[in-house]
Amino acid sequence: MNWRRSVRIAVGIVGLGAFVAGCNTDMWEQPKTKPLSESTFYPDGQTARPLIPGTVARGHLRADTAFFTGRTDDGKFVTKFPLPVTLALLERGRERFTIYCTPCHGQLGNGQGMIAQRGFALKRQPADYNTQRLRDMPIGHFYDVITNGYGTMFSYASRVEPQDRWAIVAYIRALQLSQNAPLSDVPDDILKGMREADQNKVASR
Repeated sequence: MNWRRSVRIAVGIVGLGAFVAGCNTDMWEQPKTKPLSESTFYPDGQTARPLIPGTVARGHLRADTAFFTGRTDDGKFVTKFPLPVTLALLERGRERFTIYCTPCHGQLGNGQGMIAQRGFALKRQPADYNTQRLRDMPIGHFYDVITNGYGTMFSYASRVEPQDRWAIVAYIRALQLSQNAPLSDVPDDILKGMREADQNKVASR
């Protein structure tokens, strides 16, 4: 019994010695720098290093100038959408427009949002998309405004992804069309149904 007890004691002592040897402060006292702290190593005195020129984050290669800037290679606003305009894109645009744009520009894009109605218009009236000037404006202009801001409107680049910016632009075009479309643009079957509904309302009075 005594020798077994002696072995256990010896093993315990060895294990305790290894544990104690591993308990040191190297892990939290290792040489390192804290974010934005001063550096004596780099000539500019900053620990935060700038990105290497030409560095592109994974998934952020912006080779498509029109898609990411709303402009052509020569700097002019694009006049054609750089992606397919689908019903899904318009629905997404309506959703994003409602969240980010209606407070100032209103549900119809007429510049009569609640912020404008509660006094902002006294400083500067939000844009009415239904004016002839903005109906004639290239679509790249709207994308550029969302990206970089315009007048008292700040940039939404940090809040709205490029794909969603184009969705909003597409919806703005749909709003412009809806508020300025002639009756001849309405399909015959829908127009017929509208007329029948009006006739039924009159007959029911």
